[in-house]
Amino acid sequence: MKKQLLERLQRAKEYTLAVSNAMPEENYSFKPVQEVWNFADLINHISYGIQWWQANYILGEEVEWDPQVMNDEKKQVIKTLNTVFKEFEEVCQNISLSNSTEIMGFHSTLDHVTHHRAQAVVYLRCKVSFLLNISINLKSHKYGSLLYN
Repeated sequence: MKKQLLERLQRAKEYTLAVSNAMPEENYSFKPVQEVWNFADLINHISYGIQWWQANYILGEEVEWDPQVMNDEKKQVIKTLNTVFKEFEEVCQNISLSNSTEIMGFHSTLDHVTHHRAQAVVYLRCKVSFLLNISINLKSHKYGSLLYN
């Protein structure tokens, strides 16, 4: 079971990074409407959420929800996301992932990632002219077809 969970984590990481990389840097400040986060804030929220869910629901620590202001430059946002996913993978490799608390924590963490990654895909779709320009590159990526179906 642990092998399958780690494979699911790898797919989530690859897809989330693909979505993050697909948005051009000049659109990292894009928001579909005024009331929501911009793209950079949304991806930063995913990163912080992974850390928070991991601490509270996998490691059993009591950590208050207290996200810090994070860098909104594409390169740094992606670097942070990559680092957080790597740390999460290391934690998951070093625990049993066999008791119900760890398994629920694992799935809850990835559910949170999935929810906000789906929002990020909507942000990408709002940039139709951009998507048309990169459609060949994304369609060739193993997760690219998810943006177009």
